[in-house]
Amino acid sequence: MPNRLINETSPYLLQHANNPVDWYAWGEEALQKALAEDKPIMLSIGYSACHWCHVMERESFEDPEIAGIMNEHFVNIKVDREERPDLDSIYMNAVQALTGSGGWPMTVFLTPDGRPFYGGTYFPPVDSRGMPGFPSVLLGVAEAYRTRRGDVLQATQQLLSHLQHVAQVPRGVEALTPDILHQVYQVMGQSYDYQNGGFGGAPKFPQPMNYEFMLRYYHLTKSPRALEMVDMAIQRMATGGIYDQIGGGFHRYSTDPYWLVPHFEKMLYDNALLSRLYIHAYQATGNPLYKRITVETLDYVLREMTDPSGGFYSTQDADSEGEEGKFFVWTDEEIEDLLGTEEGALVAGYFGVTEAGNFEGKNILNVPQAEEDVAVQAGVSIEGLGAMVSRAKPVLLDAREQRVHPARDEKILSAWNGLMMRSFAEAASVLRREDYREAAIANASFLLKELRSDGRLLRTYKDGRASLKGYLEDYAFVADGLLALYEDTFDPRWLQEACSLADSMIDLFWDESQNAFYDTGKDHENLIVRPRDLFDNATPCGNSVAVDVLLHLSILTGDSDYARRGSAVLRSMQQYMAGAPLGMGHWLCALDFYLSAPKEIAVVGPRKDPDTQALLALVYGRYLPNKVVAGSELDDLEPGTRSIPLLQDRGMVGGRPTVYVCQNYVCQLPVTELDALASQLEG
Repeated sequence: MPNRLINETSPYLLQHANNPVDWYAWGEEALQKALAEDKPIMLSIGYSACHWCHVMERESFEDPEIAGIMNEHFVNIKVDREERPDLDSIYMNAVQALTGSGGWPMTVFLTPDGRPFYGGTYFPPVDSRGMPGFPSVLLGVAEAYRTRRGDVLQATQQLLSHLQHVAQVPRGVEALTPDILHQVYQVMGQSYDYQNGGFGGAPKFPQPMNYEFMLRYYHLTKSPRALEMVDMAIQRMATGGIYDQIGGGFHRYSTDPYWLVPHFEKMLYDNALLSRLYIHAYQATGNPLYKRITVETLDYVLREMTDPSGGFYSTQDADSEGEEGKFFVWTDEEIEDLLGTEEGALVAGYFGVTEAGNFEGKNILNVPQAEEDVAVQAGVSIEGLGAMVSRAKPVLLDAREQRVHPARDEKILSAWNGLMMRSFAEAASVLRREDYREAAIANASFLLKELRSDGRLLRTYKDGRASLKGYLEDYAFVADGLLALYEDTFDPRWLQEACSLADSMIDLFWDESQNAFYDTGKDHENLIVRPRDLFDNATPCGNSVAVDVLLHLSILTGDSDYARRGSAVLRSMQQYMAGAPLGMGHWLCALDFYLSAPKEIAVVGPRKDPDTQALLALVYGRYLPNKVVAGSELDDLEPGTRSIPLLQDRGMVGGRPTVYVCQNYVCQLPVTELDALASQLEG
């Protein structure tokens, strides 16, 4: 007999719809039941691609005896953290305060009015390895709530005070200077793993925003060490098991310090941020490996994560047929059967495949040796080896497609789609790929049509239903994607939509008393605190992207109020940037933009004109992280572009496509020749 979750659209909630647990989704019905019956709430938060969430479901939530304890003593609420980042943020802060760490599945016990008093993450079904079994936890919490209510209420008050403090922003009064960038670079260097690349040990996460800052620091200072750190890390990732060598795209993180054995789930946001990092690294270095990884990753998204409507799906699971990673691993016999003995052995050697395997008797494909070394050992040319590997990949991919696929979470989240929209738009600009441009346009059109209701951006879309009021990150990330799409297409519609979202974002989320944004809108339901996440984690936080959007819009539109708000937030965040830089990657990129003298580039000329295309290829072909680009196809500005200051009184010179470059309140002469433009861009 299904429970109430059968009426939800979230794949994660639907996975639990046939549990014997009397689950509720978060909402008034569950909260009123808890109040009426004076029962504590057992809140379980996870997401569909979470391996240990599946484990806890199999072990505990599908167990009738454990479900009976839950149903007798608690009102049980299940939440998809990807749909409700507000609840996830509030209660994750509580669990971290209680236990010193956090993660998913997250288990939190609340009073009927939603205040937390105890929690943790995964609990086993029986006492194990020093961890209490879930039934023991349930019975202990129920007993404490019934017999020691005073202790419970004291704990809730302490936690509530902590959560209110976390949401406060320090007032920033000191001027912003480049000193903080140099200071942070030194701190990051001390945390770097110079043996394997990346930051920290196992588990090792990609952390693309921190490498984006390092790339910017290299651009600012020409420090070879900064570029070396980026190169080492992203090359190790690209050749490691964290990267899907056959299908493209990145897994969530590496369980070891070597980038070899991943947690196999794939997240849309990781692949959005990493494809963007690799295209920027390609601009900065010209390394063809980085271009290949960008293309393979974006092609994977088009092939496996794109809905016909234009939206992008959220995640792919780690597990298939009940085993983690089964879809992705190989034996040497499988490869030789597909490719033949001679070529199969060579390709297997290239991908580090052995008879013993590197993962539970099978092999995670990786590239442990340089191509040159493999070629020498095999007695073939580098070109011959490369041709063999190129022939082998589609054969292996076709064979893998016949396997049982991991489950896919097909809900479409506005924020994550905004991240991927930006990546496709930027790649279209750099690589001159029309299919990437079309993907970004289709995505923007879908979001603005299907995930807006009465002007209000919504959070999630599944099975033809859009729901939940959008959060700060939804507004900021989608506006950011639209800005990139405008800079790629010069279609004024996308800039106008970005401005509209930014204005609504200020109206809904801005806190004038704190000079920062809240994560929830002023029209959101009342929660125990109004959350405000200030740190960049797996994705950038809403505040850091909002600041970046406002600073770019202030230049494109000439609206100084955007810049005032953006700079005010940056001043408030200085001590956090200095004190915890590894959690502030996108903030640091926004600060670098603010402190720079951005190049203001205006392009006038028909987009399909080969001369215009050549000029645009030059603009986007080099790494210029601090720039804004505006454009018009006509001398006589079309409606929608007349309000863009960079295009005022700008026309083609001599009837030829023309570029205008300004910086630091000084404009260069308009140019129509590539050499002259290159000189101005390098200046």
